Amino acid sequence: MSAILEAAQTASIRRAAAGQQIWRPARLIRALARIAAVLACVGIWQVLAEHHVSLGFVTFANVPAPSDVVPAAWALLHSPKLPMHLLSSLTRVLVGFVAASVVGIGLGLAIGRYRAFEDTLLPPLEVLRPIPAVAWIPLAILMFPSSEMSMMFITFIGALFPILLNTIHGVEGVDPRLVATARSLGTRGGALFSEVILPGAAPAIVTGLSIGMGTAWFCLVSAEMIAGQYGIGYFTWESYTLQNYADIVVGMLLIGALGMGSSLLVRRAGLALIPWYRMEASQR
Repeated sequence: MSAILEAAQTASIRRAAAGQQIWRPARLIRALARIAAVLACVGIWQVLAEHHVSLGFVTFANVPAPSDVVPAAWALLHSPKLPMHLLSSLTRVLVGFVAASVVGIGLGLAIGRYRAFEDTLLPPLEVLRPIPAVAWIPLAILMFPSSEMSMMFITFIGALFPILLNTIHGVEGVDPRLVATARSLGTRGGALFSEVILPGAAPAIVTGLSIGMGTAWFCLVSAEMIAGQYGIGYFTWESYTLQNYADIVVGMLLIGALGMGSSLLVRRAGLALIPWYRMEASQR
């Protein structure tokens, strides 16, 4: 019997190793294809901007080329203001995101689980949801005594609704049979939430947190238009007013990189906390 088990284990190890050998070249090819796609886009951008191509409905006459953006990015990296820009933007985004996470998950669990909260809280939230972040700027200035709080509020608004809606959908998507089984075993109240509802909704919540982090960065430029002397969004807007067009692209790319990196970090951290979901995904 032990010999049979050892043979089976050896065969499974060999199959896994063979699968890894097959997947490694495929992953390398995919990575190279993605890099090539990015380089192709940069090349097209360089040609269009360098030759001031005009397509009628859009023109590249004033668009800086990558050859202009690279020196501007290098200058920003060596600027003494860069740490303050990064610190200001990161603080505003993180404070707004954390507040949106607490409020969005809390309201989402309540609305998704109880009809009374759905009937009383969801309608006004749905009215507020389509309002863009820019439209909140005048009201934010009137509501908060400091411009810093106003900017954090704008990032909060940007992150809130993706987190809220994904949490609601995650709670509503929990299998009713799991809830019925837990109740039959005597699980009630907070234990039902912590042991059944929250784990079942966790994958959707993680998705909402990842999207919310991205939208918080998306709203950063709108937030930092209010006031202030530092911030990546403020740097981007100031570059436009000063007609430093290459710096505009540098600020945009920096916001994109920070948003992508922070969203990926949030998603990876969230998935690490829900190993059962990763096991289900690997079995599909």
